[in-house]
Amino acid sequence: MSGAGGTDAETGSGLSIFSKYDPLKQRASVLEKVGVDPFDMTFDDIMGPTRGRIGNREIILAGTNNYLGLTYDEAAREAAKDAIDRHGTGTTGSRIANGTYVEHEQLERDLAAHLGKPSCIVFTTGYVTNLAAMAGLAGPNDVIFIDADAHACIIDGTRLATNKTTVRFRHNDPENLDRRLSRQAITDGGHALVVIEGLYSMFGDIAPIAEFAEVCERHGAYLYVDEAHSYGVFGPTGCGIAEAQGCLDKIDFYSGTFSKSLASVGGFCASRHPEFELLRKVMRPYMFTASAAPANICAAQAALDAIKTRPELRHNITARAAQLHAGLAEMGFDLCAPASPVIAVRRPNEAQAAMEWNWLLKEGVYVNLAVPPGTPQSSCLLRISVSAAHTEEDVNAILSRFKALQDNSAEIMGEMMRRLQASA
Repeated sequence: MSGAGGTDAETGSGLSIFSKYDPLKQRASVLEKVGVDPFDMTFDDIMGPTRGRIGNREIILAGTNNYLGLTYDEAAREAAKDAIDRHGTGTTGSRIANGTYVEHEQLERDLAAHLGKPSCIVFTTGYVTNLAAMAGLAGPNDVIFIDADAHACIIDGTRLATNKTTVRFRHNDPENLDRRLSRQAITDGGHALVVIEGLYSMFGDIAPIAEFAEVCERHGAYLYVDEAHSYGVFGPTGCGIAEAQGCLDKIDFYSGTFSKSLASVGGFCASRHPEFELLRKVMRPYMFTASAAPANICAAQAALDAIKTRPELRHNITARAAQLHAGLAEMGFDLCAPASPVIAVRRPNEAQAAMEWNWLLKEGVYVNLAVPPGTPQSSCLLRISVSAAHTEEDVNAILSRFKALQDNSAEIMGEMMRRLQASA
């Protein structure tokens, strides 16, 4: 048996280190047979927040999470270019070494002020944010309670934490959380940390954060809310679902990402507890990774300024989401939640969803294909994310493609069966 340096190492049983992925390989082969692999496609050009190019075809982008359309905002682009001119392309160090620049600290102060919190820490990505903050907060005697539909980074945060117990409660169900908090014994000076999201990224459903906050207050639990998909989009000043529901001051820990409304790459966690600053010295994913590049930080700063000064962005995304949701509902599509910037269309199975995704792409519309295990309830979805940069005409064009998809369903399914049979 060859070692780690071998090219195709096998054990005495004849199985390679990759054999455990054989079921995944089989699933992937089915997706490839029906068309382009949705998880391995490349855009030849991105022409703006709502347009891309594949070969010679222009594509409407309807699956990018570019909620406010600020990736091509002039101020954000100029801020990024100026940061490169002044500071170069990267920091080459972590935040606790040489990786903290004045721009990192300024963005932390401005995010904290926007959210009305005394403390805010910026991280390299949104995923790392939850990984670091949750693991840093939960000690050996603490118990983490997470929503059943929690994002992968929240689940991974519980795995990195040193706590003994993680409890799942029913999705968006404050009463179920109340019962679980009542039943779960927390001893030896431990605490309860409840983790939910504001807008759930697959179905597009919204959490009743105010009700969760009441439950947490009643039990003395800490509430951690991930508003990655809702920061900048909801609330009078763009502070998310918690602000829209009037409970922003009740949130103990508020996390978000730069890769959605803030038009960059990075993440942040803000807290109403000044002691949160202590975690800079214990959070491993913060301490042992390079800090965000200056261009990313400055682009996010410019996007934050837009969130605070341009409420029309929120007005437009709300209008476009309502337009798209109403149009799809009128056609009879099975939609997973009420109107929000994330609109998920439920499909019968993985092969059909993949075939329809390919058909839409050929017709000039890019959406997300979402399949198990990354979806709630083992659902197969065509997932759409609306942008403030989408126009009424863009949404009408997307709706026209979905109507054509519906009208041509028999032909599309027949083609799928032919492809699968030919490759059998």
